[in-house]
Amino acid sequence: MKNIYLLLVVLVLSVSCKNEKRTKDSTAENINSEQKLDELYALMQGSFNSEVQSQVDSSYYNISLHMYPIWQGNGHYLYVEQALNSMQDRPYRQRVYKLNQLTDSTFTSEIYTLENDSIWIGKWKNLSAFDSISPKDITLKSGCEVVLKRLDDKHFQGKTGDTTCSSNLRGASFARSEVEILEDKIISWDRGFDAEGNYVWGAEKGGYIFNKLD
Repeated sequence: MKNIYLLLVVLVLSVSCKNEKRTKDSTAENINSEQKLDELYALMQGSFNSEVQSQVDSSYYNISLHMYPIWQGNGHYLYVEQALNSMQDRPYRQRVYKLNQLTDSTFTSEIYTLENDSIWIGKWKNLSAFDSISPKDITLKSGCEVVLKRLDDKHFQGKTGDTTCSSNLRGASFARSEVEILEDKIISWDRGFDAEGNYVWGAEKGGYIFNKLD
């Protein structure tokens, strides 16, 4: 009888310890999950350019890329400005990205446009300017979100849907983007295709390599 009692005590303690461990592991997963979104957010921030790639391969331009946080505390938003490095006062792309988390290792970067985007040129150097507007003042480019998978520490990779991002640039019907994000660089390959799926614009050999400057 004494042996049975001891066995029951051991079983109860064992189950209790397992439940406690499960609770701790679940909490750790939640913390890690939040940290992964913050990690992605941090990796995407800063100034970048493709100068090194343009020096190695003349088919690539030296492009500047600036991505800086706005509306902090109200989500994971970035103001994004892209231009020929020699013409940064005339950017060809201005966007707002919003990062979201889908699962423990999957994220989205939603793409938004700004009204009167010319007034925001260079405002990555004066981010308080964006306090005059809010997320309700930007417009979602539906179907153009990039789905990113976390492959390892400080390493994410993803792409848009194959045909979901509509585009009328230079005769295109849709655009496709592939992105890889690392600690010291971002590799981005944007291409446009016509209605029949024929390539019409974008780098032909592979993505632009944007090295982080700061």
